[in-house]
Amino acid sequence: MSQEKRPLILITNDDGIDSLGIRQLAESLSKLGEVKVVAPDRQMSAVSNAVTIQNPLRVKRYKISSKITGYAVTGTPADCAKLGINAICERKPDLVLSGINHGQNNAINVLYSGTVGGAVEGMLADIPSMAISVGSHDVEYDCTTAAEYALELAQKMLKINIPKGTLLNVNVPAVSKDKIMGIKYTSQSKAIWKDSYEKREDPFGREYYWFSGSYENNMEDTESDDFALFNNYVSVTPIKLDFTDKDFLSKLSEDLI
Repeated sequence: MSQEKRPLILITNDDGIDSLGIRQLAESLSKLGEVKVVAPDRQMSAVSNAVTIQNPLRVKRYKISSKITGYAVTGTPADCAKLGINAICERKPDLVLSGINHGQNNAINVLYSGTVGGAVEGMLADIPSMAISVGSHDVEYDCTTAAEYALELAQKMLKINIPKGTLLNVNVPAVSKDKIMGIKYTSQSKAIWKDSYEKREDPFGREYYWFSGSYENNMEDTESDDFALFNNYVSVTPIKLDFTDKDFLSKLSEDLI
């Protein structure tokens, strides 16, 4: 009697293949199935779904841990997910996970996030996909708790029917596990960044600008990812890429007849 194949799990991120978050995620998910790590060879935050089309993608093997070897790619998270699915994995992955990102990716951040961008490519390939982030920008922050929740949710993802065109965006509060209130299924907050730029001068007297915007939390919507994180819940938000304003589409059609 043949042994059932373990699930094949493709993991990427935007913090780079040497990040603590991706190592702890890979180690946790290896308990569930065979893990393939394909990730950028450097920090690639806030690149959304950018893909490389004018330069070759170079790939090098990279030791993630004593038991896991991955592939470092000279590209974006989207590049890595595409390459992993279409060239590096021997068969179509059963799951695609992107993270664990240092810094939460909620509300408007999903539009800019390279972490979410990596998961989007899995979703576009009709593979159950998850982006996972932790609410601390400290690159040394221990992601063990977030990795445990990723494993729990990944196990559930293999059992449920996630609609085509939808992925799960998961954010874990940066608190100890005993302070986490549980998992809350949420909607995307409408909070946005208040943009500002600092005008600076380099050592040669040339002017440049540095982004220094501030994020304005929105606590009015108690069902949002913002509210859940603020109250120490793990936020799980199903998101999709259909930007069509269907209400206005109907009105527009009527108005232009």
